[in-house]
Amino acid sequence: MLNDVRVALIHYPILGKDGKIISTAVTNLDIHDIARTARTYHIKKYYVVTNLKAQQKVVETVLKYWKDEYGKKRNFSRTQALELVAVKPYLEDVIEEIKTETGYEPLKFFTSAKRRPNSMSYSQARELIRKTERPVLILFGTGWGLPNEILQICDYALDPIRGNSDYNHLSVRAAAAIIIDRLIGEEE
Repeated sequence: MLNDVRVALIHYPILGKDGKIISTAVTNLDIHDIARTARTYHIKKYYVVTNLKAQQKVVETVLKYWKDEYGKKRNFSRTQALELVAVKPYLEDVIEEIKTETGYEPLKFFTSAKRRPNSMSYSQARELIRKTERPVLILFGTGWGLPNEILQICDYALDPIRGNSDYNHLSVRAAAAIIIDRLIGEEE
């Protein structure tokens, strides 16, 4: 259902370099750039998920600047993109909000730079998204990726963007743009 696709950038729980669960820092570029991609592709909402109060405040400060008078006057298109952003402490809060708004459990897609057993191709996922009546939630990880506990609650895992590359470490901003385009971009 292309009219209810949402994305979430997860900062907790995330895998650290050592494989342990950590919280990652929010970056200003991720807030702006993923919001701009979301606005371009008519994403309904972009969630920044962080359990750390100080990091939530960072997001709220960025949003306040661009939604208030000076930011609006300076760059209204940026304001329009950032209006899609919502901060939530946990993924469960995102899912609950979607269920409350729509009455449906969202169809959740797990993204990763690693190939997973039974992962779905982008063409298969694209077809499923276009046919489903449920809201769609695409999850993006930071740090060293999303942990298995998130994979277990997802309906599908997507193939990596470059599964056969000897270097596979795109920024999350670039990965989000590529994946969103592959899943809901205009057909030629």
